[in-house]
Amino acid sequence: MQKLSLDARVRDLMKRAAAASTGRGAETVYGGHEHVLRQTLIAMTAGTELAEHESPGEATVLVMQGRVRLVAGQDSWDGIAGDLLIIPDARHSLEALEDAAVLLTVAKSG
Repeated sequence: MQKLSLDARVRDLMKRAAAASTGRGAETVYGGHEHVLRQTLIAMTAGTELAEHESPGEATVLVMQGRVRLVAGQDSWDGIAGDLLIIPDARHSLEALEDAAVLLTVAKSG
């Protein structure tokens, strides 16, 4: 069994995001491309966006800190720390409305 401190990793990723030209930092904390389930911590500075992309399977975003906006077509959902956003099976993007960190959980399809 493994135990991870997501709060400690978020602090580290926020520092990396602030120093990165992209304004982002990410780390897979569980699983990966060879697994069905993958969980990735993503830190983003205010105004940073993950451009519109396809969903690789069922997915959720747990907002760990800050505020984000998930956009799919004409629909959008704002999330704050503690909110769980269910990602629709459609092209979507994610924007940091303020410095934010999220836990992206993806279960790949078939």
